Amino acid sequence: MYKKWIVWIGLILFLLLITACSSPMPDSSNRGMEENMEITAEDIPEEPSKENIINNLKESPSNQIDALIASNFPQVDVVMEDDSMAEIYATKQFQLNELSSLLTEKVKPNEESEVVDDSQMFIYPDYFITLKQSEIDRDVLLIEVASETFVKRNYSPSFLSTYFTIRMLDSLFGNNWSSRRSQDCVNEGCYGGYKGGYYGGSTSSPPKRGNSTYRGGGPGAGK
Repeated sequence: MYKKWIVWIGLILFLLLITACSSPMPDSSNRGMEENMEITAEDIPEEPSKENIINNLKESPSNQIDALIASNFPQVDVVMEDDSMAEIYATKQFQLNELSSLLTEKVKPNEESEVVDDSQMFIYPDYFITLKQSEIDRDVLLIEVASETFVKRNYSPSFLSTYFTIRMLDSLFGNNWSSRRSQDCVNEGCYGGYKGGYYGGSTSSPPKRGNSTYRGGGPGAGK
């Protein structure tokens, strides 16, 4: 009887080993954190009227793009990595082309991309600003304010090259950034912009979701 149990246990362990070995390896290019955060119009706190926002932006004495956005739009999420972050804002009051014109007329960016797949990116001193029409709710425009440090450490070169040339990005970040970062993306996964969720990956630890105006948890909290 004892020998029969040994045989059965051995057979079960063998089958488990075969199953584990035959499982497909994960695609390292998509490693990192992924979460479906469906931000809809109902999630956005009540905003001032469109006219009030326009007047506030035009009359503001500030020329700091991050401060202007933070002062006029509700924050809905934060993606953090060490001492850098990408702050996510949202609005129901503007379409992409309207807000793009309003922001760039107020503070001229160093670089401005074309509109690609309902999104547009701007490079300001110390910040990358991305405007993106939500894929979940077409009434929502997402505004991502990412520090230059966060972009350098986490963004995928292939994602950024959708908007800007690799030569320009290498000139901005230095030390053959695109080649080095591409290898990191193969090994660890890279952030590809906020989509209501995000893909993380960095040379240290994956970016984390943080707090917002309506979601729980403090900065750095999350997965």
